[in-house]
Amino acid sequence: MPGMEVGYELNPEMRLWVSPSLIEANYILSLSRTELQEVIRQELNENPALEMEDKQTCPICGAVMEGSFCPNCLVGPEQGRDDEAFEDFPEQLYTGTAPSSRGDSDDFDPMTLVASELTLEQQILSDVSTMCVNGDLRVAEYLVRSLDERGFIAADMEEVAILFNVTPEYVDEVIKKIQSVAPVGVGARNLQECLLLQIAYLNTTDVDVPPHVETIVAHFIDELGAHKFGYIAKELEIAHEEVEQSREFIRTHLNPFPLQSQEARYWKTPLRAPYVAPDVIVSLRDEELSLEVVDTRQFHLRANPLYNRIAQEIGRSRSRGEFNEDERQHIREFVNRAKLFMSNISQRRETLFKISKCIVELQEDFLRGGVRELRPLTRAIVAQQVGVHESTVSRATANKFVMLPNRRVIPFSDFFTPSLSVKDVIKEMVDQETTPLTDRQICDMLSRKGIRIARRTVAKYRAELNILPSTMR
Repeated sequence: MPGMEVGYELNPEMRLWVSPSLIEANYILSLSRTELQEVIRQELNENPALEMEDKQTCPICGAVMEGSFCPNCLVGPEQGRDDEAFEDFPEQLYTGTAPSSRGDSDDFDPMTLVASELTLEQQILSDVSTMCVNGDLRVAEYLVRSLDERGFIAADMEEVAILFNVTPEYVDEVIKKIQSVAPVGVGARNLQECLLLQIAYLNTTDVDVPPHVETIVAHFIDELGAHKFGYIAKELEIAHEEVEQSREFIRTHLNPFPLQSQEARYWKTPLRAPYVAPDVIVSLRDEELSLEVVDTRQFHLRANPLYNRIAQEIGRSRSRGEFNEDERQHIREFVNRAKLFMSNISQRRETLFKISKCIVELQEDFLRGGVRELRPLTRAIVAQQVGVHESTVSRATANKFVMLPNRRVIPFSDFFTPSLSVKDVIKEMVDQETTPLTDRQICDMLSRKGIRIARRTVAKYRAELNILPSTMR
């Protein structure tokens, strides 16, 4: 077109741009310790310019040895091994047969610690074994193996007591432990007990159980089976329709054959105790709290000396003729990648240490005195104290765990809560209970203290505190 002009014009513009290196650094920061181990293993396999430096560590504190002695403990590599207590190694897995010494075999295969798929019976026994002492497991094994196709214990309690030379009350306690870890209803001695176990469980969920269901099952189970609704209504002084409503609820929500239910087929252990490795260890030394980012004990990465030397030679003009372009590109790429990876690992360690140190200082009373001393804390407060963005605190603490001075391992999220007053009271009630308190009883006790919350809220807070229902405690 006439009069049309074509030209170039440059306009300066500021725009936010996230570099690939920053994305990688944030990704490394977000990894838990076990995830980081896998990423390091993968990087070691893919990058020939990166290698793990073999350093001997102290058998007591885990620090890197300087020569033949630990700079912290001033002991040699073989000292302190004979008297090591099992609890000093919280990550040591118990497999039933302990090796003669820890880490003394270069041919150790970690796959020997990976469990195969367990049957339902094996899962129940595995969980019960963590709760049984003084021979309880012998009784538990006998009772679990006596489960019939419905999931009921098909054994005479008096005969079991005589067989193992224990009291009937002792057998009852073992049965309660089995019932607490088995699929709901499994481990009952009869239909009535089976249904009552299921009702007790439903009372801890969001399912609304009609008010007379438990009473009818406990006292009129035979009459209900014989359809004597009028008799039941008269005895309980309720309407005929309420009895029918209760019967319909039982038919809909309860299962007289719990071992054959769909839930039992896909049932997994109810004990929320997976194996986790702490990312940070807080310890009490000389009445002073100290912390350590655990990966400093294990990950001693370095650039391969050969690759590093060649990269330096390539940088000199006189050596460039010794390598073709593909070789130079290969060396530069992998050496720079190794250095960036090690830098991200180091930055993760420093960031996690700063944030952990801030949390330890703010929650010192909790670390020394227990949950009653846990103060309200948010990630925004920690971010402000450390001088980083709140998202950085979230990445650094997500899916990571801390070992407290009392050897208890908790997630970082337990440090952050706006208010714990009601939860504290609930936990204290459960800790001091002589007999297991139901959610309704806790709700009533809270009401007498002036704290008015619904039973479902009590159940929610109890679940958040990892406290089992009263039937499983």
